[in-house]
Amino acid sequence: MSTDHLRRFDPEIHQAVHAEEARQRDQLEMIASENFASRAVLEATGSALTNKYAEGLPGRRYYGGCEHVDVVEGLARARACTLFGADHANVQPHSGAQANLAAFLAFLQPGDRFLGMQLSHGGHLTHGSPVNVSGKWFRVSSYGVRESDGLIDYDIVREQARSECPRLIVAGASAYPRTLDFAAFGEIAREVDALLMVDMAHIAGLVATGVHPSPIPYAHVVTTTTHKTLRGPRGGLILTPAEHARAIDRAVFPGSQGGPMMHVIAAKAVAFREALAPEFSLYTRQVVANARALGDELMEHGFRLVSGGTDTHLILVDFGQDGLSGAQAEAALARVGITVNKNTVPGEYRSPLVTSGIRLGTSALTSRGMGIDEMRLIAGWMARVLLRPEDDEVLGEVRGRVREMSASFPLRKETVPVG
Repeated sequence: MSTDHLRRFDPEIHQAVHAEEARQRDQLEMIASENFASRAVLEATGSALTNKYAEGLPGRRYYGGCEHVDVVEGLARARACTLFGADHANVQPHSGAQANLAAFLAFLQPGDRFLGMQLSHGGHLTHGSPVNVSGKWFRVSSYGVRESDGLIDYDIVREQARSECPRLIVAGASAYPRTLDFAAFGEIAREVDALLMVDMAHIAGLVATGVHPSPIPYAHVVTTTTHKTLRGPRGGLILTPAEHARAIDRAVFPGSQGGPMMHVIAAKAVAFREALAPEFSLYTRQVVANARALGDELMEHGFRLVSGGTDTHLILVDFGQDGLSGAQAEAALARVGITVNKNTVPGEYRSPLVTSGIRLGTSALTSRGMGIDEMRLIAGWMARVLLRPEDDEVLGEVRGRVREMSASFPLRKETVPVG
């Protein structure tokens, strides 16, 4: 997209934007929560819709001049419902965190108890961390994974639910590489007369195409982001059965936020249309195939993966107590142009700013058209760097390989590659 006006008016910001575009182009983006949106999504995000206030819902606005943004939001809601098989969609949340906050506001009162996944075991800040509003306003109990195999033990979750009697159970994770059993969560919630909330932010694209089972038949409310595996703009989305539509809509506005970002809602609508195309299903299947190949190759080089592999786009590498810290690994890989993030692992004993692991994802690399062969090469390069992080010769050689591969897979053509 042209940035001539920005270059002339604000060269400092233009330079920062240009540098970030170069970083994305020339490096290998392996942060599991990131992806590359299409030109159509970017154009919608940067459109004149950014100028429009539109508090309320289509046909029921508090401002005049909303006839065109009503069309935009109506399309976004309808496409989201079609994509996920939901009765109702609210496309206004500015982020996944705000979608989660609205869901809590719709179904809980301050002081109510809910059961969510422990942060260090793969959960999210908004699932009850004491530093987040979810942990400050509610009484939270946490479930985790078995340290022996890194998997959720649903019998233990059931026991906790029976003991704690939560008003709501949160299923979903930001660092759990295996398939989530939403049917089991739904059964547990029914047994203890709790509501089930599913945060599918990381796996939404996989759910949309049937690569991961859908939570829609089991959950009272489903929240997600619209980027990550869904490959849209940064934003949030809430899906509900018809009976909860009014409660969710009121919890979003006026309950937790004001005017919606109509330019981002337009971009969400574009992304939903892209995800409804057959090519997107091929893309998500390749994402998972790439993640499995990457994980298998890393294990061949002696690295330990939490749960022993992956069923999704996400891999969690555990270096153990005597190995590199996650921070050291992140920094070493950054020096060769491979971008990852440090991450806590089950049984974590280091600080969250240091950690004992790294989280990897294949969504962004797959959007560039990379496949299994490239994943195996990348795993080998990562292994060389992580085993010899201070060896300048190794770092220099791998940095060159990364640049060659990045040049071979353009960041963006007319649209993002899907196969």
